Order: sequence, then C-alpha cells, then structure tokens
Amino acid sequence: MKYDFSKSAKRAGTNAEKYTLKRKLFGTDEVLPMWVADMDIDTPPFIIEALKKRLEFPNFGYEEIPSSVYAAQIEWMKKHHGITFSEDELLYSHSVVASINTAIEAFSNEGDKVIVQTPVYPPFFKSVTSHNRKVLFNPLVQDENGKYGFDVKDMVSKIDKDTKLLLLCSPHNPVGRVWHREELELIAEVCLKHNIVVFSDEIHSDLVYEPNKHISFAGLSQEVRDITVTALGTGKTFNLAGFAISTVAIPNKELRKKFKKVHENIHFAQGTILGHTAMQSAYMQGAEWLLELKTHLQKNIEMLENICLKHQDKISFIAPEGTYLAWLDCSKMGLSDKELRDFFVSKAKLGLSAGTSFSKEGSGFMRLNFAVSTDIMSQAVRQLDDALREFLC
Repeated sequence: MKYDFSKSAKRAGTNAEKYTLKRKLFGTDEVLPMWVADMDIDTPPFIIEALKKRLEFPNFGYEEIPSSVYAAQIEWMKKHHGITFSEDELLYSHSVVASINTAIEAFSNEGDKVIVQTPVYPPFFKSVTSHNRKVLFNPLVQDENGKYGFDVKDMVSKIDKDTKLLLLCSPHNPVGRVWHREELELIAEVCLKHNIVVFSDEIHSDLVYEPNKHISFAGLSQEVRDITVTALGTGKTFNLAGFAISTVAIPNKELRKKFKKVHENIHFAQGTILGHTAMQSAYMQGAEWLLELKTHLQKNIEMLENICLKHQDKISFIAPEGTYLAWLDCSKMGLSDKELRDFFVSKAKLGLSAGTSFSKEGSGFMRLNFAVSTDIMSQAVRQLDDALREFLC
C-alpha cells in the first residue's frame, strides 16, 4: 500500500500540546511549532480502523492489558531488533518519563548518583534531582567532524560507590546517534564492573535509517541483560503519544521485583482500552507503514540538509542516524542563546527547542522536529532560508 505523507490533518485549534502552548513558550502564535516530539503526520489508518471497531462494543470498564498486546510487541522486537522478551518480563507504563522516575526510586536512594550523558532529553536530569539524587554528568564528546560519542574515560573517573544507575538514551535524543555495538559494549563493561543498573530508553529504536541498525542494550549478553531495564513503545513510531501507553522490559527477577514495588505503590494500573487496541494494531500491522514513513522522513532530512549547506557559514547539521530530531549547530551565527532563540521565533517564525534545555552542552544549538508532512516541512525550510539570507553574521 502507498501512504500519503504530503499533507496532514490541521492540528491548530485542537488541544494539541504543540499548538496550544505556542504563546506560552514563544510569546506569539505566529510560529510554526516544531519542538515537542510528536508528529504532524496522521496516525496510520489501520490503527484508526481498529479503534473504530473497538468503539462498536459499548462497554469501557476496567481492562487488563490483553496478552495479545504483549505478544504483538514481543514478536515485533524479535523480528525487527533481534531480541526476545517474555510477557512476564514486561510491565505497562504510561510514559518513558514515568518509567525513568520509577527506576530512580527503585534502584537508588537519596544522595546516590545517577549517570546522565548530556546533551539529553531534559527529564533525564530533572528526574534525578527531583528525587533528591545527584546527577553525575558524563557529557558526550564530538570528534573533528562533529559526530558525538561516549566519553568512557570521563565516566570511569567520576564513578564512586554511590553511583547506582545510568540513564542511557538509545537512539539518542537530541543528537540523533544510533550507538554501535562496540560503543555500547564499552558502557556495559563499566556498568558490570561497578554494579550499575542501566535504564535504556529505546523509545526511538524503530526510527533508525540505513545503514544504521539499532542494538538493544539488553541484547549485548546475558550478563548485560541482567542489569538492564528497557523502555519501549509505539508512541514515537506510530504517533500514539496521546494514548499514554508504553512498556518496560526487566528480565532480571530481582530488578523487576524492586521496580514493581514502586510501580504498584504509585498504582500505574493497566492503561486504557483504546491504548491497548492502538498498540496491538501498530505492532501487528505497522511494518509497511513504518518503511514508508522512514523514506518520507529521509526526504525531510535532505530538505533540511540542503538549506544548511546553502547557509553553511551560519548553520550546520549532521543528518541523524535515528529519531526524527535535527540537532542544528548555529554557533557560527555568533549569537547568545537568547538571541538565537529570538532569531528563530521572530525572524524564521519557527518554534524550536532551545539547545540549552538539553544542558549547557546544548549552547549554540537548536532542536527541530522534522516528523511533519511535506507541506509543513516545505514551509519550514522556506522560512528558515528567508531568515538566514537576511541574517548578517
């Protein structure tokens, strides 16, 4: 089947977070919002059809997550990522951020340290401090070409007896790296040696572009599997964030017991009926749609690359290996972070995520979400092109 990604439903005027918060975040409604990580691409039609069918049954009382949902996810992970989890290793969570907070409570105590590799999605470090733990900052490093990598030497130098947990972002938000097996093995070696639990956020794992391949951290070895908590879900891949459904895979019984204690105290329950329906449909029917989506996203990447090449004296961009997030290096523009944000809002009329929100290492950068229709992407690059042409360094 051929899916059309050229246009999408108009979300302005709905309760879409990306649109309703424009004035609050940017001080104006006159921006094209490309910040929060959901898609301005319609949710797949086969999921909508599955939801319509479920709505025909007129009872929406409490429902356990059906085994068929977990079975669909297990089969998807096995087929697409070469890793197998069992149903008893999987737990429902309404979001990755909720799972991060649960893991911090489950695997550390107040005053303990949690490793965070910046620049990174802000809840990684904010969740640590909100639980009265200490952030052990282990910033990513860039090579001569601007490509990011782990700084294992720095990590090892900072670890002590109070370091209990590492929050791994794989693929990485916002820099777009898809970590190689060799890179992950270096991290695993350190964590095994120091008895550190790894929380691996793999919510973007389906959104990886060839020739890159996602390697699940838990799949490195049996030893690594026993120290890993993996966050998974359909929210990013199939634009289902509004259903508030994801899972956490915890093969190790002792870790699962600790996690479940916090999980049950908070009372996560079992999610929503329509969330179950959407997730199962996505995993059972979504392979072809995902292939076409990634082709579309790569076209959007090319559009953005061309604009950045045209204005390479002002802005640069390394195409992401995974995710639908572009990490734009605007340091050549010579602006302060406030001035840079103001340029994108007032000149380019684009509502992006400021690089500094991902930590101090994000200074001089902006994050742009390119998971949009062709129409919206075309408008965005036109606006950026016009603004950069008028900008004098």
